[in-house]
Amino acid sequence: MTASANDFAQDPEAGGDARPSKSARKREMHARQDLGSQLVALSNAQLAKLGLSDNLLAAIHMAQRVTAHEARRRQMQYIGKLMRDADYESIRAAFDDLTGSSRESVALMHRCERLRDQLIDDDAMVARFIEDNPGVDTQWLRTKVRATRQERTAARPPRHARELYKWLYAHYRGEAGSATADAPDGDEAEDGQDEA
Repeated sequence: MTASANDFAQDPEAGGDARPSKSARKREMHARQDLGSQLVALSNAQLAKLGLSDNLLAAIHMAQRVTAHEARRRQMQYIGKLMRDADYESIRAAFDDLTGSSRESVALMHRCERLRDQLIDDDAMVARFIEDNPGVDTQWLRTKVRATRQERTAARPPRHARELYKWLYAHYRGEAGSATADAPDGDEAEDGQDEA
C-alpha cells in the first residue's frame, strides 16, 4: 500500500518523526477487513496454504457456516478485528500468489499458456519438453496433447487444454504429478485464444 505525503502527521512526542495519519490508518484497516472478506470465499484447501492463525481460521470457518444476515455481519466484524493483529503483508502475498494476483504468478500463468499452445502446435516442442524435464509422465502428456488437438479440431469446449495448462502450472510450481492442482484459471485468456 503506498502512502502519500498527507498520510503522515508529525508526532511531537516522537521528535517530529512521521507517523501514519488517521485516514491512512483507516485505509489500512479497511484493506485488512476486505482481505478478511476475501478469505471467507476460499475453500478449506486454499485456506490451509495461507498459514493463518488458528483463531482467524476458526473465525473464517464459522463465517462460512453462518447464513443469518446479522450474525454473518457480526462474524465479519470479528474477522476484521482479528485481521488487525494478523501479519497482513504475508497473508496478502500468499493470497495473491494463491489466486494468481502476484506478478510472479501472472508471469507463470502466461508462460504456461504459451507453452501449452506450443506443445499443441508442435511435436518437436513435445519432444524437447520431455527431454528438458526428465521424470514427467510422458504418456499422460502425449495423450493430453493429442486430446487437446482433437478438441480444437472439433471445436469442442477446451476441457483438455485447461487440464494441460493446469498440469504445466503445477509442474513449474513444483507440484508435479497433479494435473488438477490449484492453478489460477487462465480461462479468460484461454477462452479468447480458443475462439480465435
